[in-house]
Amino acid sequence: MALTFELDPPAGPGLASGVLSLWADVSNAGGAVGFVPPVGVDDIRPQWVAHLTAMAEGRTRLLVGRDEDGRIAATVFLQHNTHRLMTHWIWAYTVMVHPRHQGKGYGRELMAAAAEHARTFDGVEAIRLTCRGGTGADRFYASCGYKEVGRVPGAIRVAEGDDRDDVIMLLPLT
Repeated sequence: MALTFELDPPAGPGLASGVLSLWADVSNAGGAVGFVPPVGVDDIRPQWVAHLTAMAEGRTRLLVGRDEDGRIAATVFLQHNTHRLMTHWIWAYTVMVHPRHQGKGYGRELMAAAAEHARTFDGVEAIRLTCRGGTGADRFYASCGYKEVGRVPGAIRVAEGDDRDDVIMLLPLT
């Protein structure tokens, strides 16, 4: 069954609980979403609050995908650029699909929905994202139409002695 997507869902306890649980579950399953396992919702909450603040200020938009039970199963944050010379592209951050839904095509659905919504944003011509090398995420994004446009070797330190490349990818929308 396909996900149901909603851009800019109303903030509240249900949204917070769903996103925080998803974020913790993805992180603890080894997902490269800004944390290293083990992590709990209280560890993630400050980052969620920062995203909420950016959403309230209109700098960031949230796209959620809900499964057949109405639970948040996928997310991506779409952040506008504040630099006046870069407002023609947006960032995609914290792209997540719940581990129980891996392999169902939900990641591709999420990325297609993100591109579809981004095309409606005034003046936006591309989506840019970065991903952690060594996870296969770069191959996934490439299969969704993103092109690798840069790579910073060893820019992400997962643990002492475990440095990963920061892979920069771009999806033109025009």
